[in-house]
Amino acid sequence: MKDVAKLAAYFVGVVIVAALLAPILFWSAQSLAAHGLFSFLAKYDFETFFHRSVLIAAALLLWPFLHISHVRCMADLGLAPNPRWGHDLSAGILISVIPLLCCGALLVAFHVYAIRHAFAWPRLGKVLVASITVAFIEEAFFRGMVLGVLLRTGRKYMAIVAVSAVFAVVHFFKAPERTSAVVTWISGLNSIAHSFGRVGDPMMLASAFATLFLFGCILAVARVHTHSLWLPIGLHAGWIFAAGAFNRIAHRGMLELPWLGKNLLVGIIPLVIAGLTWLIMRNWLRYVGLGKL
Repeated sequence: MKDVAKLAAYFVGVVIVAALLAPILFWSAQSLAAHGLFSFLAKYDFETFFHRSVLIAAALLLWPFLHISHVRCMADLGLAPNPRWGHDLSAGILISVIPLLCCGALLVAFHVYAIRHAFAWPRLGKVLVASITVAFIEEAFFRGMVLGVLLRTGRKYMAIVAVSAVFAVVHFFKAPERTSAVVTWISGLNSIAHSFGRVGDPMMLASAFATLFLFGCILAVARVHTHSLWLPIGLHAGWIFAAGAFNRIAHRGMLELPWLGKNLLVGIIPLVIAGLTWLIMRNWLRYVGLGKL
């Protein structure tokens, strides 16, 4: 079986296992809460457990997938030790944070956003932890494993486009809350059926997909150029932290712009900022002698 077919089978397997596992997780949590153990679990709906079951299924099936794909070490995925990992990590953070926060400052100056009168600084610690955790997990999975397997086909640009499209689509894989009022064995399948049903504003959906796709391309190119995950991890963590911190410090003002999303990572303006980030990263790669793909 070819690597692409194995990867497709892995994704299908993750979805099926997650759909079967989600009701078990939900019923177990409700049982524990009913007996006075971890009572906070009672407030979470089924969709929350379904999302967690996807992560669990992806982790459970990862080793079998890597085994049948004959992935034994990082070199099999096109990754190499990076002695300048700290330099790449720091550069990635700066390249992503500076344009995004400059964009935020302009939006405040034009009264699209307004600075909050009071905000909890400790929450920035949670944003920092989330940005680091998500960046490591998603880069290891998408740019490490998925892109690494696709690159073995020898079609570098197709691999970059494919993994970036999957990266963008996955971010829409979320069913509306309370989709399953009564949880049964098929509730996971019901969640899958409703996951892509929240179309909303088609223009905003298209711009959100385009922005996520461009972000994915930037991260994939960074990984291919450096043969390492440290630059994309820095870029990814910087985007999440900058957007999260800005949302804690500022809020949408009275001026409503239909082409601006709910945060700095969604909408036409973030799409332009992503393009600017791409240019900055490419120039930095040329500066350090890694500019040719």
